[in-house]
Amino acid sequence: MAAQSDGTVGKAIDVLDQVASFGRPVRFAELQDGSPYPKATLYRFVQTLTSTGMLAFDPDRGTYAPGVRLVRLAHAAWRTASLAPIAAAHIDQLSADVGETVHLAQLDAAQVIYVDKRNAADPVQMYSQSGKVGPAYCTGVGKAMMAYLPDDTLADVLGQQSYHRFTDTTHITAKSLRAELNDIRANGYGFDREEHEPGIICVAVPILTDTHRVLGALSVTSTTTRTNLAGLEALVPRIQKTATAISKDASSWHFPAAASQS
Repeated sequence: MAAQSDGTVGKAIDVLDQVASFGRPVRFAELQDGSPYPKATLYRFVQTLTSTGMLAFDPDRGTYAPGVRLVRLAHAAWRTASLAPIAAAHIDQLSADVGETVHLAQLDAAQVIYVDKRNAADPVQMYSQSGKVGPAYCTGVGKAMMAYLPDDTLADVLGQQSYHRFTDTTHITAKSLRAELNDIRANGYGFDREEHEPGIICVAVPILTDTHRVLGALSVTSTTTRTNLAGLEALVPRIQKTATAISKDASSWHFPAAASQS
C-alpha cells in the first residue's frame, strides 16, 4: 500500500485504493492485515465509505467492493477528464491501419492508467486493460510520458517507482531509467523491451500540447513471435500522426454542456 496520507479525505482515499487493489470483493480482516491504520480507525472509514455508496457491502459473504457511486464518479471522470472520448476515432483508425494492439494511457500520480485500448486483429493476452493501473517505469507509455515531465515533477515520479524486476530487461534503478528517458526525449519515442511481460514489446509516443505539456501517450503493442522492435519502430510516423491529431482535438475540445451554451 502507498504511504499513509494526511487528512481524513486522504486516508479515506487510501482505503478505497486498498479495496480496489485486490481486484475482487475483500473481507475486513484482509484490509486490516495490510492497513497502516488502527482497527477502529479503519472500521470507521470503511463504514463511512459504505454509507455514502463509495463501497458496497455484501452481507452474505461479508465482503466489501467498490460501490455504485464510485462507478458513477469513475464514468463521469472518464467522460470529462480522460482523453478516451476525444481519442476514440483516432485510435480506431490507428488500430485498423497497423493491425496490432493500441493503448491510450495517462499518468495517474506516478503510475500509468490505461484509459482505452483496441485489440489486434489477432488478440494477444496481456496485462493491460482499459481502466487498469500499471507501473510507469517499465511500460512504453509510462516512459514516453515521464520523458517529457518537468524536472521537478520527474524527480518526484522517479522516486515513487518500485523498480521491481519483472524480467531481465526491467529497469531496477532510477539512474538507468533516467538515461533511457533522455534518449526518448531526444528521439520522440521509446520502447517496452519485454520489461513488464516476457514476449510483449511495444513502441510508444507521447501526446503533448503545443507547449510540450504531457497529456498522455499512445503505444502499439505486439509480441516477439509476431514482430520485433525494428518492425514497431517503422510505425512511429503513423503513431505520431495520431498523437498530433489527438492533441489538436484535445486543445479545442468543448464539453457538451459548454458547447450547447455557446
